[in-house]
Amino acid sequence: MVCVGIIEVLRCTGPNGELDGTTEEKGSMMNRTVKSAVALIAVSAMSLGALAACGGSSASDDGKGKVYYLNFKPEAADQWKDLAEAYTKETGVEVTVQTAASGTYEQTLKSEMAKSEAPTLFQVNGPVGYANWKDYTADMSDTEPYAQLQNQDIALKDGDKVVGVPYAMETYGLIYNKDLLTKYTELSGAKISSLDDLNSYDKLKEVADDIQARKDELGVQGAFTSAGFDSSSDWRFKTHLANLPLYYEFKADDVTEQPTTIKGTYLPEYKNIFDLYLKDSTTEPTQLSSKTGDDANSEFALGEAVFYQNGTWAWSDLQKAGMSADSIGMMPIYFGADDSNEGLATGSENYWCVNEKASEADQKATKDFLKWVITSDAGKKSLSSDMGFTTPFKSFDDVTSDNPLVQAAVEDQKSGKTQVSWNFTMMPSEEWKNQLGSALLEYAQGTGDWDAVKTAFVDNWATEYQAAHEG
Repeated sequence: MVCVGIIEVLRCTGPNGELDGTTEEKGSMMNRTVKSAVALIAVSAMSLGALAACGGSSASDDGKGKVYYLNFKPEAADQWKDLAEAYTKETGVEVTVQTAASGTYEQTLKSEMAKSEAPTLFQVNGPVGYANWKDYTADMSDTEPYAQLQNQDIALKDGDKVVGVPYAMETYGLIYNKDLLTKYTELSGAKISSLDDLNSYDKLKEVADDIQARKDELGVQGAFTSAGFDSSSDWRFKTHLANLPLYYEFKADDVTEQPTTIKGTYLPEYKNIFDLYLKDSTTEPTQLSSKTGDDANSEFALGEAVFYQNGTWAWSDLQKAGMSADSIGMMPIYFGADDSNEGLATGSENYWCVNEKASEADQKATKDFLKWVITSDAGKKSLSSDMGFTTPFKSFDDVTSDNPLVQAAVEDQKSGKTQVSWNFTMMPSEEWKNQLGSALLEYAQGTGDWDAVKTAFVDNWATEYQAAHEG
């Protein structure tokens, strides 16, 4: 409103500053102009915020700056909001947290970054995600999260610039119900006599097939939870499960950077494990398009399935659903490639980035907030216990997680097996994942064949890589 008033005053003047119109009009207009100017001065004195609306810093009026975090993880939405409120109460600094819906983070980030009040703190999933946002990443080498890293080599860097710091090292595999598996081993003719015998793809298939055949005897609906393909669940198969064939191919070919093309060497193994999920399931494949992540979580928590592909982050939802820590464990997704050496899949796609285009006050406020998150008792408890993260920071050395899936991950790291690295951060685009997911669903429903999955996996990699790097 103030800006409009100033423009209206200027419109009354000629090219040299004189008032337009007749002498009588000039006098009248001069009186109105003076009155307008006085009114404008009064308004501006009362409302600095109105002037700021014409352009300026997004920092708060007290100069402390503000924090706006666009959170990637829907399962941690409530915990982040609680942390934000606690920090604001303690420091007076405004912290806003918005959480993108599952599978929509990149799209939401693009939308929010286009706004005048853009996120001051956001996430990328690794080198590929960074390529999209490199113009927005401030140097984090002076931040507490970078200083606290146990191993600073895991930070995301562009030359000497630290562009992202991972805040969660996560692990995924096959979560299993210890009670149900123990009950199974006690059945006459069970394919294993103890959980230790379940150590390869062949043995997993043998056990899963037998559980499916004897599901009424065991009191379950299937060996595996539903492989749902709505956006809250499909990432488990088009991203996390798809990591396995990439991991073994890149390992065999000594690939360390994003390749322009891939061969699909281990697609037969990918097909085998996916077929197992479909055949020995709680759900008919024709129903998978509408099945959600909540459905799979519920099926597992209610004891309707023995196996559930997910990761350390799933504990909070399973705990809320009534499961006890001593009733679950996690094993590798045995792939039939190197089962005797294969460990759990461990890595990170959660890199904090500070928005370089935010005001200096907001950038400082954001860095101060991150320092508090990883060093305060409230922040450490939230990340480790409430969110269930395994963090890479020295400040967490005294923290012992009560997350049984984290405990399984720690035991796996001490086992001498080789952890499967997270290579899906090299996937060329979200579109590549989406097309792979569509092909997998068509295959599962019987409306498509595996050749379409091969095309989506191999051919689309080259296409999407080229699209991402053209120009």
